[in-house]
Amino acid sequence: MAICSTASFFTAKVSRKLLFAVALSLGFTCVFYCLMGRYGMMRSRFRQTSVFQGRRLSRQTTLATLRDKLHAATSGGDSGQDRVQKTGTEPRDAECKVSNVRHGATARMEDRTTAGVNMKAAPSPFTTDDDPSRQVNSTSDYGLKKLPQAIIIGVKKGGTRALLEALRVHPDVRAVGNEPHFFDRNYQKGLDWYRDLMPFTLEGQITMEKTPSYFVTSSVPKRIHSMARDTKLIVVVRNPVTRAISDYTQTLSKRPEIPTFEVLAFKNRTLGLIDASWSALRIGIYALHLDNWLQYFPLSQMHFVSGERLIVDPAGEMDKVQDFLGLKRIITDKHFYFNKTKGFPCLKKPEDSSTPRCLGKSKGRIHPSIDPYVIRRLHSFYKPFNVMFYQMTGQNFQWEQLEMW
Repeated sequence: MAICSTASFFTAKVSRKLLFAVALSLGFTCVFYCLMGRYGMMRSRFRQTSVFQGRRLSRQTTLATLRDKLHAATSGGDSGQDRVQKTGTEPRDAECKVSNVRHGATARMEDRTTAGVNMKAAPSPFTTDDDPSRQVNSTSDYGLKKLPQAIIIGVKKGGTRALLEALRVHPDVRAVGNEPHFFDRNYQKGLDWYRDLMPFTLEGQITMEKTPSYFVTSSVPKRIHSMARDTKLIVVVRNPVTRAISDYTQTLSKRPEIPTFEVLAFKNRTLGLIDASWSALRIGIYALHLDNWLQYFPLSQMHFVSGERLIVDPAGEMDKVQDFLGLKRIITDKHFYFNKTKGFPCLKKPEDSSTPRCLGKSKGRIHPSIDPYVIRRLHSFYKPFNVMFYQMTGQNFQWEQLEMW
């Protein structure tokens, strides 16, 4: 009997210890999984909101980060007078000032909030109704002079002239040959002056113009929106590094005394600090310029043409442009002939066997040799801006994969 009592007591004691150990183990397990679950949620949220340098960032966060990076690249840079001494050329008002872009979006949104309603209630002297004022200015048998329904707004040295000349082959497109620069340099002259520059058009024809500096001029989007909010916008973009070199090459042909590309591209070459205040480089920061346009126009009203594909497959790019403008696909591969000397396609009429019509001698210049280190450094500088631009447009231009030299 004593033995049984002792065994029962021992069994009960062991059971209590075992139960306590099991309960303690379960408690630690619950706490561990709770902590792991919380960590997983935090990590998931972090991944959803972040893309700069390998992380996925939201658009606002990314743009703010890129603006801070750009501000660092432009602060302490040359003043306007210093730039005159450095390059022999003075910065133009038409070019966007990147040193102000850090606060540009906030200012635009405030301006839009306060002035946008007033713009509807009390239109500016330049505001027009959709159809009547766009059509007026002539009763000629040759048609009417209209404000443009589509504008090629950029970018400089991207291929805008080639695109415009190809579009002018289409019988339903009438375009101004020269760049009007109305919305950035001549806005004070008024819409009547602007309309008078336009060619006569018949019913069913589209009036167009091109001024590449529009894309990088902060005041232009609001002005075009005030003229006609349904205006279609075309942007020809190109690898920003090759675009910058082409821009420099053009300036060099006019002013041979300017410093080398390598000197102008850096604030401090030893430290690898890019001088983003130089217009040839800041034009290629497409994401920040596009953000300004998206304050006034939906992405559906903008079409982005690849400057690279416009060279290797002009007919394919023209198909997309004609579709965007609502035109019949008339411009085909029969209209193009690749000129090996120039390095880009020339235009010809499909029924004409004569010498193709190429762009002038100012196009297709041979680029100077640039230090490979500078090329690599510029690619690194532009990469986050390019990635953001791809996301904003929904197009991957694959500039990082292109063979540059």
